[in-house]
Amino acid sequence: MNRDVKALLSIYAQVIELIDLGIHAVDKQGKTIIYNQKMRDIESMDIEDVLDKNILDVFRFDPKQPSTLLQVLQTGESILNQQQTYFNNKGQAVTTINHTYPLRKDGEIIGAVEIAKDMTKFRKLMEEQRQRQESARTFADMIGQSAAIQAAIRLAKYAARSDAPVLLIGEKGTGKELFASSIHHESGRRTKPFFVQTCLALPDDWLETMLFGCEEGDEIQLGLFEQADGGTVLLDDIDALSLPLQEKVARFLQEKQLIRVGGQQPVQTDVRLIASTSGDPIDAVQAGELLKPLYYQLAVHCIVLPPLRERKEDILSLATHFIRQGNERYGLNVERLSDDVQEAFLAYRWPGNVRELEAVILETMATMEQEETITLAHLPASFRARLAPDDAKTDFLFDIEDMLPLDKYMEEVEIYYIRKALQHHGFNITKTAKALGLSRQNLQYRIRKYQIDKEWG
Repeated sequence: MNRDVKALLSIYAQVIELIDLGIHAVDKQGKTIIYNQKMRDIESMDIEDVLDKNILDVFRFDPKQPSTLLQVLQTGESILNQQQTYFNNKGQAVTTINHTYPLRKDGEIIGAVEIAKDMTKFRKLMEEQRQRQESARTFADMIGQSAAIQAAIRLAKYAARSDAPVLLIGEKGTGKELFASSIHHESGRRTKPFFVQTCLALPDDWLETMLFGCEEGDEIQLGLFEQADGGTVLLDDIDALSLPLQEKVARFLQEKQLIRVGGQQPVQTDVRLIASTSGDPIDAVQAGELLKPLYYQLAVHCIVLPPLRERKEDILSLATHFIRQGNERYGLNVERLSDDVQEAFLAYRWPGNVRELEAVILETMATMEQEETITLAHLPASFRARLAPDDAKTDFLFDIEDMLPLDKYMEEVEIYYIRKALQHHGFNITKTAKALGLSRQNLQYRIRKYQIDKEWG
């Protein structure tokens, strides 16, 4: 029987560690007795910093917003759907929505447990949206005289004249956010908010709350659609939304009203929707990744953005622009690319498009001193490897000059291979996951973990 109890306790401990909600339990003195992995992630704390310690010795709470765990210990009454902001031992703000319950034995309170949902990242995302408002970008910021990019700009200017939805189609890094911002700031909505929300590699409940807002007890959190009333919202990678969320977006477009998560009453809001996709939307519809009714609602204005390899005449002018940015950022006086770098740039296919070109230039200049010309030797080693013939493209993975721990080395190989697979499949999550033998959720987790979308999105 003892063996069975030990096995059961081991199972309980493993389940608590695996649950995707923060769990923090204290005894009746307020000392931590359970502190699971998710809670450690939410609060950016190590278990030895919290376990067996009084929470007031570890965390700092505002007197106006005391610890819900200690409140429940004192009152014996549960507190549900309570948003709480407090500070960890590094002084970092943590925001959660908690369900907190007393723990009893024979009618006596012996502790309390808090089940927490992380809102810190949610608030950071909202702050990023506010920062975007302060850095408006317009058609004047676009660089390129090629016929392909000029045709896309003309269509975008036509779209700016109306309030109809827009669908932007283009590979990662082709400038979809710049086009969306330009359409907004050229339109009659220019004085109202412009928000951007990626739909890639984020949990459904987060996205639903971000877009539609939520009601938790007396607390109301406005979503982007309400905050952008009178303005524009860009949904990047809309085909990465789950089908139920796509249905909700389609209903919102049709009815011009929404219901917040946890709410009952419809709310009217006037928003122009711009959506983007990295692949062919018709393929996405046929693959069941994009709802046909939503596609038809979005495709009133359909604008295809050319990849950089199809507008090679713009590469050097874009490089010059990014060199100017690098000079301002790093206090340099770089004037030009060497002839062999120009040739290499024009021959390269740029799978990451304009964003990859920008990243290469800025990474190069970060390690320069007072040189005026960027040469091949200045370019990052990983990029030079991509310029090399096929049989040398992965040589950098086996460079033994700087030996790495095995786990770090394997992580770099994994990042490299996932990135190449995503590029091969046009950043289509379903196709890439199938090719790699992963579930969509597993691949999205790895994209989020390694920030691959931020590098190439």
